[in-house]
Amino acid sequence: MAGIKTTAQIREKYARVTPGRAEDYASGVAAPRKDWAKVTAAAEPAYTAGVTAAITRKAFGKGVTQAGTAKWQGRSLTVGVERWGPGVLAAVDAYERGFAPYRDVIEKTILPVRYPVGDPRNYARVQAIGEALRKAKVGAGG
Repeated sequence: MAGIKTTAQIREKYARVTPGRAEDYASGVAAPRKDWAKVTAAAEPAYTAGVTAAITRKAFGKGVTQAGTAKWQGRSLTVGVERWGPGVLAAVDAYERGFAPYRDVIEKTILPVRYPVGDPRNYARVQAIGEALRKAKVGAGG
């Protein structure tokens, strides 16, 4: 197509302009044109169709292979490390709210008797916790 900029030109503009758009990002999140929860929930059929199509064409594995360990590791070390602490601090309240129901399940679960260290019957204790947590997450039928 004639008239389109080169990839290098597009890259340069993206790198120059986009970092300065944090205020636009914040205002868009604060006052979206449409309610995020409503439109996202309404998109569930499209999401299901998209995920099903991706599974059919094995897109996940292909994407992982294409990216490779080096890309994941490099981005994690150059960007992820600096975002780790602030991200954790920003999520403390949500973490507490999200974990609290499971913590309560663990506390209320009555465990089978404990046997000596190494006794295979102790796995029943792990199973009791696992089953209780699964039931709390997905219900009795899960």
